[in-house]
Amino acid sequence: MAAASAPQPAPETEVREYLKVWAENTTQVPTQIAGVSFTLESTLAPPPEVPAPEEHDLQVTVAAAGSLRGEMSLRIPRFAVLGLGQLFLQEPHEEAAELTPDHRDALEELLRQVAGQVATALTSRWGDVQLRVEPGQSPTWSAAARGWLVSAPAAPFRLLVEWQLSSALVTALRPIAEKAPASEPAQGVAPPATKLDLLMDAELEVTLRFGKRSMLLREIMELDAGSVVELDRQVQEPVDLLLAGRLIARGEVVVVNGNYGLRVLEVVSPSH
Repeated sequence: MAAASAPQPAPETEVREYLKVWAENTTQVPTQIAGVSFTLESTLAPPPEVPAPEEHDLQVTVAAAGSLRGEMSLRIPRFAVLGLGQLFLQEPHEEAAELTPDHRDALEELLRQVAGQVATALTSRWGDVQLRVEPGQSPTWSAAARGWLVSAPAAPFRLLVEWQLSSALVTALRPIAEKAPASEPAQGVAPPATKLDLLMDAELEVTLRFGKRSMLLREIMELDAGSVVELDRQVQEPVDLLLAGRLIARGEVVVVNGNYGLRVLEVVSPSH
């Protein structure tokens, strides 16, 4: 049995909300796949009988990009890897069964589906977020917050996930006003308005977004030439103009000299 680690300071409101989104969506995907209901809660203190890390645990890093940047580390103990792998592969749950590469691959794919739903759920609070699941080793960075996602006693089998958040991600989760306190310009340093002129010729990439859609793995596997993927936006609705993953304007698509273009109808307020 692993020794209990020192309690971590209680995460701020934004970190708790971020973890709540992960807990909710980690339970939704198994329900969608196999109709099995889970309830997860996040805790800072290690739950009873936490197994010591071993080579058969699944260690993944979730890299955030877009309006959130940073890393989240997840460690899933062997018994939970087996249980979720069996669930995803629609095998009967057997604790004594051999853990195979198929179980690990299935769980990695399940986590990718969870990450996709989490990214969609985060949009209302943090804007456009991309989450990439990367299997690998334990994090080399120091955790700014850590804890566990633990299944409720009524769950069909025990589920345990250790999470850690990097300092970069914790900082990104905070409101903008808290990230960089205002300070007086240093003596002899040009004011921001003058410095801004130096950046006016910098090139930035912008992206048009016509809509989005969450899909199950089996739906993606069925895609072929000629398949139609329906998005969540009507034809007459304006499309989004994104800069570094953030919504900056909306407009209508036009054709300019044989190329697609955007006629801006609305510039989004920075507060949005």
